[in-house]
Amino acid sequence: MTRQGEIPPTAGLPMVWHDWLPTKKELCPNLSDLFDLPPLILECSGTASLIVALQTLANMPKNEGRRDVIIPAYNCPLVVLAIAHCNLTVKLCDTAKNSFDFDFDCLDKLIDEKTLAVIPTHIGGQLADVEQCVEIAHKKGAYVIEDGAQALGSAAGKTGDIAFFSLAVGKGLTLYEGGLLTSFNDEIRLALKETHKKIVKPRFFFELKRISELLGYSIAYRPRLLSLAYGMPRRRELAAGNIEEAVGDVFDDDIPVHLVSRFRMKRGANAASRLKPFLEDIKKQAQLRVDKLAKIPSITVVKGLDDEGAIWPFIMVLFKTKEARDKALETLWPSPYGVTRLFVHALADYSYLEPHFNKRFSTPNARDFAARMLTISNSPWLDDETFDKIVTIIARSV
Repeated sequence: MTRQGEIPPTAGLPMVWHDWLPTKKELCPNLSDLFDLPPLILECSGTASLIVALQTLANMPKNEGRRDVIIPAYNCPLVVLAIAHCNLTVKLCDTAKNSFDFDFDCLDKLIDEKTLAVIPTHIGGQLADVEQCVEIAHKKGAYVIEDGAQALGSAAGKTGDIAFFSLAVGKGLTLYEGGLLTSFNDEIRLALKETHKKIVKPRFFFELKRISELLGYSIAYRPRLLSLAYGMPRRRELAAGNIEEAVGDVFDDDIPVHLVSRFRMKRGANAASRLKPFLEDIKKQAQLRVDKLAKIPSITVVKGLDDEGAIWPFIMVLFKTKEARDKALETLWPSPYGVTRLFVHALADYSYLEPHFNKRFSTPNARDFAARMLTISNSPWLDDETFDKIVTIIARSV
């Protein structure tokens, strides 16, 4: 155990006791103002936000016959499940070499008159090239949905036709589970609201469960208790060889879509007042730590398109070989240092997702990226001494 206890894999914003006090603050308007976003719609998860977005587009008469949704092949499995939930067809596009972003030559070949939407994904707060997506998609009459699940507080959400964000545990601001949905296009945003009214209904007992989980997060999201809630279960799965379960990559097809209570929303509204300075602090920390990692030969810190507009919940480190990455993980993964893998596989390599693909996809770059990358937490709880230990172990592995 580190001196400070178990480090979470990402820099989540801790809740404090006064987040539970009554407030006149409103979550969505405050976040819109903070991050220069259009009016936001609150959903019960980032996945539910994507479902509302996809169903909105699919139900537009002008989109009749468009059933394909193109996503990067290195991605969260929940994106596939959301598309399948809407009875749409998943098309996997390979990523660029050494990147989480699209291979745009591949995207250009995949997109056609059957394409409903393209979903660029901002991974780990790093920004995808949405402008190129828009240029390619709009030529074919398709829409662009920005997946900002891991990027609330970055410059994401300002270029695509629709954008969504996650408020899940570990995503910075959290309601334990929650999502935000918006569009700069007034007509589309109105349509999103109409879809929300039609399909998002109250689920009292489910919401009560979420309130209890948020209370548990308030209590347990601290280094001394995280070993019980996160560290020990993860180490058990690792010891048993259940890698997908250890990372949290296994999801149920049944995706909850329900209203978020005002009670839970108000807790988020209180916490949101601390979000911007929190993100600024961890960005400064990341910049110093990226400089240390840059001195190690044979590794690369993965960055997106716009360094200034990025946020840093964790740091993605890409090794030259899978063997070197795995050697580092031998020591670091079972440790309490906050080092892990983001997604174990490229999407085509999850066996439980196979029924949702109607063809085989060759995505060698995405598979290679998944095989050589690990993530280091950028939590403020990871002190400099422990980070230096991580750097030393990585340096030895290469």
